[in-house]
Amino acid sequence: MSSKDGIGRRRLFTTAAAMGGTAALGGALGGQAHAATTREARTATGFGPVKVTASDAQYGELVHGANRRYVGSPEAVHLVDDVSQVAGVVQAAVTAGKRLTVTSGGHCLEDFVFHPDVDVVLNVSRLNKVSYDAGRRAFAVETGAQLLDVYTLLYEVYGVTVPGGICYSVAAGGHVSGGGWGLLCRPLGLIIDYLHAVEVVVVGADGKVRTVVATSDRNDPHRELWWAHAGGGGGNFGVVTRYWFRTPGATGTDPKKLLPKPPQEVYLSAVSWPWDSMTEAKFSRLVQNYARWFTTHSALGAPELALASFLVLTHRSSGQMAMVTQVDATVPHARAMLDDFLAAMGEGVDVRTGAVTRRFAEFGAMAEYAEPRRLPWLEATRYLGITNTNLTDPTYRQEYKSSYMRALFPDEQLAALWRHLTTDATLPGASITLSSYGGEVNRPAPSATGYPHREAFFKMMWMSLWNDPAQDADYIAWNRQCYADVYASTGGVPVPNDVTDGCYVNYPDNDLNDPRYNQSSTPWYTLYYKDNYPRLQQVKKTYDPKNFFRHTQSVRLP
Repeated sequence: MSSKDGIGRRRLFTTAAAMGGTAALGGALGGQAHAATTREARTATGFGPVKVTASDAQYGELVHGANRRYVGSPEAVHLVDDVSQVAGVVQAAVTAGKRLTVTSGGHCLEDFVFHPDVDVVLNVSRLNKVSYDAGRRAFAVETGAQLLDVYTLLYEVYGVTVPGGICYSVAAGGHVSGGGWGLLCRPLGLIIDYLHAVEVVVVGADGKVRTVVATSDRNDPHRELWWAHAGGGGGNFGVVTRYWFRTPGATGTDPKKLLPKPPQEVYLSAVSWPWDSMTEAKFSRLVQNYARWFTTHSALGAPELALASFLVLTHRSSGQMAMVTQVDATVPHARAMLDDFLAAMGEGVDVRTGAVTRRFAEFGAMAEYAEPRRLPWLEATRYLGITNTNLTDPTYRQEYKSSYMRALFPDEQLAALWRHLTTDATLPGASITLSSYGGEVNRPAPSATGYPHREAFFKMMWMSLWNDPAQDADYIAWNRQCYADVYASTGGVPVPNDVTDGCYVNYPDNDLNDPRYNQSSTPWYTLYYKDNYPRLQQVKKTYDPKNFFRHTQSVRLP
């Protein structure tokens, strides 16, 4: 769920020395101590809440997200550009008995927002300000702010960052609430590990809307709402209007010391392996080499946490498999670490690597990185963000599945991967990406935040991207069959055990609800949330007792 605006779109950033005042966010806010919240001054150019219906020319552009498989038909789409406008839209929908969903831009991969039963869509993508809040000693990020804009403002002005995702136009809203992932996660952790507070518009049992600011402070009466938004998934409890970020335990008032600093420079590498040189034994060795390196080099404090990578196992019809690696260039022996990693990946494979000359998964060709290049961190971050064709091609149709891995691949899983990646079909848009985890991601306990996957060393993403609706059945069937075969021994899904650790809620998969595809005894909510689900249900009961905010895989009332 994030903004779909182009990379060239100019944004207004206000860096405030302090934010004061009280936000009267709609109707009856009750006597809650945190119902009122700070609010930045805005320019007079705001457009105010706008209601768009099917009679308006732009309606068709506002009823779908990045995945063109899902197009909604709501009665109206409401666009807001100030946090004070959100509560009124929500209250009107509650009063009228209308089902409402929220988009912070459109990168939800399932039908959670643009579902046929939805009456009203609240579009918060123009809530995109990033500022420093001196009162909270934290950085305020509105829910529609795109990640690359967040990184740019924080780094260019303060020299700091938050360890969020690669995709430039994913917005903070859904990304943060689902846990987030990025190339800095191994040395820094997840973006939610820096979440200090969240502002949420909720609906009470009496149908009245109020706004709550929940913080990580131990004595905050709303701390459970903060906990739930630190990885408990989007669209479950209310409308997030903004987040505040600060390093836990940070002291003082200097903004430059309240979030971590990214590497000043990084090495960036992209290499490929030609499919026509691969045998099953070589393929299995390559994939297992990746698993072995990250299960071996992910302990807290390990120098190798400076290295992150993603290996893209494309379908044979694409011609090449590819791997992108980033290393903090400022750590001792950084280039040697990268060279050793690349050598370890090729050990026993006996296939020479080359340049990435073709599209792989969501990325375009990266031939100029066959020899590692040393780049400023923000430049490398921009490059990887805008190289993502999934974000720059608005016609893609998509299908996703996910899993977390805690150990090496069993032989039967490697065999299943080979079988499905080497079918005779022409499916160049089908792929499986392995992404590195471990390190600081695994420092917190699984129960410390709503995000429970603190024991995995890498993550897998089944991704199919295509343009022609006539290919829907082929790509969807490939994803389903491959996934079911890889996890055949556990009912077709990666149940939490010594090898696998469930699924990633930010890559939602409605098939997990379906007994035809999930034949295990582990329900979808345990795959996403593990033992944290009952606690998330209690948060739901407290802050959304009417189950107003719901979708196909929303947290259910207890």
